[in-house]
Amino acid sequence: MKKTQITIDIELDENHVPERMTWNAEDGGVEKQETKATMISVWDDEKKEALRIDLWTKDMPVDQMKMFLHQILISMGNTYERATGEEDVAFWLEQMAEEFAQRAAIKM
Repeated sequence: MKKTQITIDIELDENHVPERMTWNAEDGGVEKQETKATMISVWDDEKKEALRIDLWTKDMPVDQMKMFLHQILISMGNTYERATGEEDVAFWLEQMAEEFAQRAAIKM
């Protein structure tokens, strides 16, 4: 069985706040790609709950964080539709993402 790795390296300041992050994905050709934010979710099958890590650097601009979250909401709808085939719920998630964009003043 083939194995691969995706890693995230985080440089912290004296208060343990992320200052710089880079990520690597062997099979994707990504090496030391700088990023300002990451969200990782994993499913705990025993507890039947999602576990997650949300990190962003202290210089991540608020407007970019709003765009990041908006794009995550859109991709959640896409993932949901691919996983379940439920177009109606995926469409609802897309509408929610658009409402978020309007409320967050990303789109007018």
